[in-house]
Amino acid sequence: MNAGGAEGFLMKVYRGLDKSKYQMDFCINVREKCFYEDEILAMGGKIYRIPSKSENLKEFKRQLAETVCNNGYDHVIRVTSSAMGFMDLKIAKKAGARVCCARSSNSSDGDGLKAKVAHRLGRLLYRRYVDVRIAPSDLAAKYTFGNAVYARGGVNIVHNGVDLSVFRYDAQARDVIRAELSVPQDAKLIGHVGRFDPQKNHMFLLEIFREIHALDPNTRLVLVGKGPLEEAVRAKAEELGIADRLIFTGVRSDVPKLLSAMDVFVFPSFYEGMPNTVIEAQATGLPCVIADTITREANITELVNYLPLTSPSEWAEAALKAIGSERADTTAAFVRNKYDIDSVVREFSRLVFEA
Repeated sequence: MNAGGAEGFLMKVYRGLDKSKYQMDFCINVREKCFYEDEILAMGGKIYRIPSKSENLKEFKRQLAETVCNNGYDHVIRVTSSAMGFMDLKIAKKAGARVCCARSSNSSDGDGLKAKVAHRLGRLLYRRYVDVRIAPSDLAAKYTFGNAVYARGGVNIVHNGVDLSVFRYDAQARDVIRAELSVPQDAKLIGHVGRFDPQKNHMFLLEIFREIHALDPNTRLVLVGKGPLEEAVRAKAEELGIADRLIFTGVRSDVPKLLSAMDVFVFPSFYEGMPNTVIEAQATGLPCVIADTITREANITELVNYLPLTSPSEWAEAALKAIGSERADTTAAFVRNKYDIDSVVREFSRLVFEA
């Protein structure tokens, strides 16, 4: 339960649940304190720590089964992109869970042969243990559960909704954040939110920004997040001669304010289920330039421009062109398309808790 797209979705739903009716507890595989841990405990949730499969498969199975059985959980949800994660639902079902739900978190697990084989094997062995199927987009649904299941209506699309009282443009926050980051008010701030991971394609993002900066020297790039590739990204920025124009914020809890401070959101990810950050950016009226590998369902507001992962200069021109003087109010579009958190919580509760 650290900061990330799938975790962020769960926390948005958890915050919106009627706690007099429903409670969510979490079973995790990390020993260190997690980003959302204090908030979970403050809302009455419990956190169970068990070994990961790779650490000790036998203990993982035993402790997961005991967690479900000894605490009487009859509803279990597994967040996973790979169907191999369905194995956890088999364990939960045999331990007494009545309703087992799988929620797809991505539209790929990369190009590795091992991941592909595991994914197909998981579908074959464990799909009968999935009672409810949820995905954030068409691409995520097809990848995790299969084209045939999706085509016959076997997957429920539940959007990555946002709290529109939190994710909205805030002019005052824009000024405060830009001052904190030492970004001049007349500078154009290019933004990205995402962990430093190969999936997010930061190296291509740096090439885009080099082109942006060549076209307009009064620009900065802010990178929000942490991850294993951060040092490699910093080294690449030095190599490209743009390091002094980059701002690394680490993981932040004030993402809505950071989005308000940005002028355009650039997101050249190789693949996504449904990127929370692109949805959140639109909620603040921020124009987005994103990879055409991402589902078209991410375009809720017509603020999104899709481009192939080929020409950094094309991306640079599109990003600068997208920057406008006024931020759009996107509330009506979010409510109409059921991307507001109230609609999402109602649908999630119906599918998972009331099944």
